[in-house]
Amino acid sequence: MCAFDQLHPALRHQVVNSMGWRSLRPVQELAIEGALAGDNLLILAPTAGGKTEAAFFPLISETLSQSWTGLSVLYISPIKALLNNQNERLERYYGLVGRQAALWHGDVSASIKKHTLANPPDCLLTTPESLEVMLTSTSINHNRLFANVQAVVVDEVHAFARDDRGWHLLALLQRIGRLAGRDHQRIGLSATVGNEDDLLTWLSAGSGRSRRVIRPPAIPEPPPEVQLDYVGNLDNAATVIAALHRGEKRLVFCDSRSRVEQLAAELRMRRVETFVSHSSLGLDERQQAERAFAQGRDCVIVATSTLELGIDVGDLDRVVQIDAPGAVSSFLQRMGRTGRRPGMARNCLFLATSDESLLRAAGLIDLWASGFVDPATAPPEPLHILAQQLLALALQERGIGRGEWLDWVGTVPAFRSVGRDTVDSIVAGMIEKEILWDEAGVLWLGREGQDTYGRKNFLQLISVFTAPPLFTVLHGRRELGSVDESTFLTRREDGLPVLLLAGRAWRVTHLDWKRRRAYVEPAEDVGRSRWRGEGQFLSGELCEAIRRNLAGDEISPRWSVRTVRRMEAVRNEFPWLTRDDATMLVTSDGDTTWWTFGGGRANAALAHELGRRTGDRVKFDNFAVRFPAKFAAQDAETQLRGLADAAPGQIVPPADEQALDGLKFSECLPSGLASRVVQTRLSDIRGVAEVLERPMRIVHEC
Repeated sequence: MCAFDQLHPALRHQVVNSMGWRSLRPVQELAIEGALAGDNLLILAPTAGGKTEAAFFPLISETLSQSWTGLSVLYISPIKALLNNQNERLERYYGLVGRQAALWHGDVSASIKKHTLANPPDCLLTTPESLEVMLTSTSINHNRLFANVQAVVVDEVHAFARDDRGWHLLALLQRIGRLAGRDHQRIGLSATVGNEDDLLTWLSAGSGRSRRVIRPPAIPEPPPEVQLDYVGNLDNAATVIAALHRGEKRLVFCDSRSRVEQLAAELRMRRVETFVSHSSLGLDERQQAERAFAQGRDCVIVATSTLELGIDVGDLDRVVQIDAPGAVSSFLQRMGRTGRRPGMARNCLFLATSDESLLRAAGLIDLWASGFVDPATAPPEPLHILAQQLLALALQERGIGRGEWLDWVGTVPAFRSVGRDTVDSIVAGMIEKEILWDEAGVLWLGREGQDTYGRKNFLQLISVFTAPPLFTVLHGRRELGSVDESTFLTRREDGLPVLLLAGRAWRVTHLDWKRRRAYVEPAEDVGRSRWRGEGQFLSGELCEAIRRNLAGDEISPRWSVRTVRRMEAVRNEFPWLTRDDATMLVTSDGDTTWWTFGGGRANAALAHELGRRTGDRVKFDNFAVRFPAKFAAQDAETQLRGLADAAPGQIVPPADEQALDGLKFSECLPSGLASRVVQTRLSDIRGVAEVLERPMRIVHEC
């Protein structure tokens, strides 16, 4: 019997006759046996490789075979746009066999949600944050709603695993499993990951089911077309994009919202049909752009990583990357949007606008060519998420027993490893701060907790990220998107700021600071908008790849003539650099720089330790640590030699106020624990050890 024959007859009939499929893809065939056996699965395939059907055909089959009733399957995505994209597909698949799928997130109307609660679908598409709302809402009977959940599908699971939303998600799955009274099946979908077994183990936390990784055999395909061009600035990048690949559909990635807006404006000035997509655009604006782009041909959509995930924007011809993302996995996701037509190669054109971005792109391409993919590693010690879960459980259960609450989420690995003394100190600290109230062993929100996280403010509780201070931008009643409040701190001579949003300039006519709204009208001026948090640390692996490029003399066939020329010029600035040593460079004016190429986190820790030992401020970036100007080379060398005796685990970066502010719910932790979480997350013990193990070489620049 072939795998397809194991599916329910009614589903098989619809797949063949209504959908017109003659066969399943390899990944879909491979997933059937494990899925029907109830195993936890990690299904790996490229974007548009059939992962959704690989997960849902067996689950729909089981819905029919096992007569599942009520809400039996949850589909969880990291972003609402992906949910919207998948909703039509899953509504069709379930509808073919007389069942239902429905959508639930913050943009779904209250009337639709009311209908969903009255008539629970077989499959609900949602986000972790929306699940938290359902679990803590007084108007939803969560015991009844989740009582029949049999399986959970997590799309883009690697995206969850890499940040705190992953720990939040695992805690939610434990709570829903407890409400349902069963160990539900978990199926993760991913296109790119470097540690697949670890990722499946992470997803299966608290589950006793067998586990399988579903990976289809590689299909012969044309080699990817990857090119790197140096253009020097964003204006030149717009000129290249406007001139190349006319008549084709192009997806252009920028790694900041402000750059997206600037590039879109430049392309429109060059009469290129251009659309914009990023998280700060209003829903209607974003959806209109994505629909128009999907239906067009000779056009460009400029986006941040919001379109990196598996949102369908039609059959792409080209992917263009302005500068470079910070990880190989992101590059693979983006390039994977192309090459879907038979015989067409996946492709990506990098356009570097600066020397640093040129080096980063070249290093990233080299890592990819070597087969390296970044592992999806969960952030350590999520004690603040543990505190958030205690607050959520107090709301969910209308008060939770002091000796009971941990049973709801205690099988989450990062929570299970927390000592009882630490848990008790967290609870005691929250009671002392009146975030919690203890009445006869039952925990409830205290005065401070009600003010900050209570019913009127519970939205603060459902997100594990700190939201920046954003203004909603309105043109009449139409919401264009949002921008950082610092956008309005720079004013023109007439006092009226002009901002850039959705690729267009808008003059601000009125600012409502209390309601955080900006009212605008179209403008012909040059606009500007700001968003925070657009920098990033680079990994040690990427920095080492950059070092190898700088210290070598190889010329890649993927480099354009302009790239070759610029790379030669940049290499000439580093004649003293080798591929192996940690180099201390002393310049002619006496400045001393320790070129580690250890990555941002390792260098932050090393700079902090040197500052602690010397009493001076030591600066750092991803590539180097810089001593104060007054430091003589001999003194710097003495300090570096002294570091060799230190244990790498004791060399950690500081937990300053700014870092603590970025840790949501840090106020729920004792100050010492909050600092420990931040320091642990910013630390790179392995990177520090690797830097300290390298031979030291002193170079005096003439």
